[in-house]
Amino acid sequence: MAGYRIERDSLGDVQVPENAWYGAQTQRAFDNFPISGIRFPRRFIEALGIIKLSAARANLELGLLDGEKADVIVQTAKKVIAGEYDAEFVLDIYQTGSGTSSNMNANEVIANLATDLMGGEPGSKLVHPNDHVNMSQSSNDVIPTAMHVAALLGIEEDLLPALTSFRDALRAKADEFDDIVKSGRTHLMDATPVRLGQEFAGYAAQMSKAILRAEAAVKELAELALGGTATGTGINCPPGFAEKAIGYIGEETGFTFREADNHFEAQAAKDSYVMASGALNTIAVSLMKIVNDIRHLSSGPTSGLSEIRLPAIQPGSSIMPGKVNPVLSEACMMVAARVMGNHMTITIGAQHGNFELNVMMPVMTHAMLESISILSAGMRAFQERCLVGIEADRARCRELLELNPSIATALNRAIGYDKASTVAKRAAQERKSVREVVREMNLLSDEDLDAILDVREMTEPGLPGD
Repeated sequence: MAGYRIERDSLGDVQVPENAWYGAQTQRAFDNFPISGIRFPRRFIEALGIIKLSAARANLELGLLDGEKADVIVQTAKKVIAGEYDAEFVLDIYQTGSGTSSNMNANEVIANLATDLMGGEPGSKLVHPNDHVNMSQSSNDVIPTAMHVAALLGIEEDLLPALTSFRDALRAKADEFDDIVKSGRTHLMDATPVRLGQEFAGYAAQMSKAILRAEAAVKELAELALGGTATGTGINCPPGFAEKAIGYIGEETGFTFREADNHFEAQAAKDSYVMASGALNTIAVSLMKIVNDIRHLSSGPTSGLSEIRLPAIQPGSSIMPGKVNPVLSEACMMVAARVMGNHMTITIGAQHGNFELNVMMPVMTHAMLESISILSAGMRAFQERCLVGIEADRARCRELLELNPSIATALNRAIGYDKASTVAKRAAQERKSVREVVREMNLLSDEDLDAILDVREMTEPGLPGD
């Protein structure tokens, strides 16, 4: 057929598009899984290229692969790492649960490109996808390794910088707003005073803990399955291969990796992935709380809290003139929801480590890498387009604080809980300040009242008036 070439695998002849660098097994998988159109992301393809490059170098060092073949495999793997051939990775994430099809996709692309460098035709296998590119490996240890490498790189290069920058921006706002005393709220109801800076410092502390959680995930992901081959026994993998290949992975990425303590665990179970995803899930929960609080604090402008003002970055309505909405909070809330859903996908996927192999790795990989990507990008967008431009409405904070009946809590020591409760209820019913009600009831002198109702002092540890 015009426009096609014939390639062969163990099942027979396959028509492959004549300009494609992939081969027969990739084409079969492309035909067999027309499910979602969702392909593996850049990070995963990069990781596959890193593994193939590192394996070729290790096999060369062990004397298993000749210099010319090793050289062309390394050359082509570098191009895969750089993203020059992403269009050749055509397979759906909903495929064989081991990811064998995607491993062969990488093997075939690199083999055909390497064969071309040696002067051969695509499909002639001067460099063989199985015998040379996949030497000393199996899909069953390559895919788990690629899962870990891709996720670790995403966390180290994207998520941790985003978390650190987000935390620092929150800290800056905490310092900026530290002198603003406002109503605290518990159960969505007025509570004793806090400083706006204390609220933002709490958000910053959440991000500090998020960084520690992401760093813990990195430690789990640094353990690689490479060397276990088909079932964890290491069949067809020569002694020293895993150590050397993993060393080359470290050189290529700049991060430290180590061989799995137990290859059966590393290939059959995905507990480290669940743990890492759990860290992302917790970070998503933190993000949801922060951006949702900011959304509520900015509600208004006339019938909400309106204690802060968000930058107006786009019109909020197609029908209501002048309406501006907290759109970046909403976007990040959706990011958080998606990450939580991805964590469930990974949790269910990890349950299917049947005997010596997990069989839901592709969808777990996609879920993990998507979570890392959207968390990182979501926080960057929120920080740059919303957080740094937040302003406090000092007058509004004072107005609401003056009407807050919970300020009466500070009166407990002076007049007792029951009288303080009467003051609070009357203040709420009559829409008066606690100070006004105490004066009307003639409960305290102005001097004592001023000392006790020092709202700034109420935000410090200890007892009012001490």
